[in-house]
Amino acid sequence: MPDITITGWRTRDVRFPTSLDKTGSDAMNAAGDYSAAYCILETDSEFTGHGMTFTIGRGNDVVCAAINHVAERLRGRTLAWVVGDWGATWRHLVSDSQLRWIGPEKGVIHLALGAVVNAAWDLWAKTLGKPVWRVVADMAPEEVVRCVDFRYITDALTPDEALALLRARAAPADPARARRLADVLAGRAVPAYTTSAGWLGYAEDRLRALLRATLAAGYRHFKLKVGSDLAADRRRLALARDVIGYDRGNVLMVDANQVWSVPEAIAYVRELAEFKPWFIEEPTSPDDVLGHKAIRDALRPLGVGVATGEMCQNRVVFKQLLAAGAIDVCQIDACRLGGVNEALAVLLLAAKFGVPVVPHSGGVGLPEYTQHLSTIDYLVVSGRPSLLEYVDHLHDHFLHPAAVRDGYYQTPTEPGYSVEMKPESMDRYAFPGEPGVSWWRSDEAKPILEGEKI
Repeated sequence: MPDITITGWRTRDVRFPTSLDKTGSDAMNAAGDYSAAYCILETDSEFTGHGMTFTIGRGNDVVCAAINHVAERLRGRTLAWVVGDWGATWRHLVSDSQLRWIGPEKGVIHLALGAVVNAAWDLWAKTLGKPVWRVVADMAPEEVVRCVDFRYITDALTPDEALALLRARAAPADPARARRLADVLAGRAVPAYTTSAGWLGYAEDRLRALLRATLAAGYRHFKLKVGSDLAADRRRLALARDVIGYDRGNVLMVDANQVWSVPEAIAYVRELAEFKPWFIEEPTSPDDVLGHKAIRDALRPLGVGVATGEMCQNRVVFKQLLAAGAIDVCQIDACRLGGVNEALAVLLLAAKFGVPVVPHSGGVGLPEYTQHLSTIDYLVVSGRPSLLEYVDHLHDHFLHPAAVRDGYYQTPTEPGYSVEMKPESMDRYAFPGEPGVSWWRSDEAKPILEGEKI
C-alpha cells in the first residue's frame, strides 16, 4: 500500500430538483429534492476518497457541517493507520465525546459519519486498484471481523460467531463459492427490483406505461408507494397486477414510508392483502421494534411480510428488530448506517438470524453504493442473492454509474466505491451555488426556493 496521508477534506452540498416532477414522492415525503452531502478526502498523493450521504433537500447543509467535524478526526492520519485496524478506527471516529452528545451514533452526526467512512473505503479501494466489494471479498474472515465494532451487539452476535459465519462461505475450493464468484463476475449476482414506476405522485397512465417498460426490460420485482388514500391505492395495485399478473413469476411489494400507527398499519394492509404483496415496507415508525413485531404477527396469516431499515439509525436498532423476530426483510442503507463497517455488522446479524437483506437504494448515489454491499452479502456473508432496489434517476452524474441489464445489476469493476460524482455535476447543482453556474441561482429554481415548504 502506498504511504499516503490524509491532509484534509472538502464538502459539497449538491441538490437535484426532483420535486418538480414528483420523482421520489411517497406518503410521507411529498416533494423531495434528491441531494448529496458530499465528502472528498484529500491526500498527499494522486488519490482522493469520495463519499456521500443521501438526503432529500433542506438540511443537506446541516449534514455537510457535521461532515467537517467528523472528517477532522482523520486529518494527518495515514491510510495505513485507518485500515490497519478498521474496527478501532471506526470506534475512534464515533468517540469524540462532545460529538457523541448530538448522537450518539444516530441522526445527523451518524449521516456525516457514513459519508466520511465511505470516502475512506473509496480511497483505500482506489489505492488497491479494486472495487470495494472486491476489497472485502479478498479479505480473510478474520480481517472482515476486525472491520466491525461489536460494541452493543455481542448479546446477539459475537466476533467468534461472525467468524464462523464467514468461514462457512470463505473456502476457495468450495464449489458453491466458486459458483457465486462466477455469478458476480458475469453480472448475475444481484437481481434488481424497480421503484421508479411506483412513486405516489405519478398519474395512473404513467404508472401503467412505466410498469410495462420495466417488465419488458427484464424486471420481475416491482414496488409501489402506498399510504395516502386507500381507494386510490387499491386502484393502483389493481392496475399493477393487471400489468404484471399474479401467476407469471412477478413479485409486488408496497411501501408506506412510516405514515401509520401500528393499528392503522394492520387495518390498512389487510385491505391490500388481496393484491398479494410480498411485504409492506416501513409500516410505522422506524424505531418501533415492538410495533413492527405486532404488525408482522398480525399480517403473517395473510402471507404479507414486513420490511424496514432505510431509516434505522444503527446496528443496535437492527439487532433488536432481528432478535425480536420483528421483520421478514432487512433493508440496510449504505450511508444512514455508519458506512461499510456498520453495514458489515448488520449483514452478519441478518445472516445469523436467517433474514434476507434487500438494501434501500431509492436515492441519488444509493444504487452505486449498495451494489457493492449486495455483492458482498452474496459472495462473502449470506451466500444467497440479495435483491436490490434500482431507481433509474440521476446516474449520469457519476463517473461510474450503476447499470442494470436483463434485470441484474452489472458488477462494478472500477476501483473505488462508485459514488465519485462528475465535477461539472457538482458545480451545476451546488447549493446555493455560484451565480451563472449553479441551477439553484436560475429562474427555474424559484418555484422551489420561493414556494411552499412541504
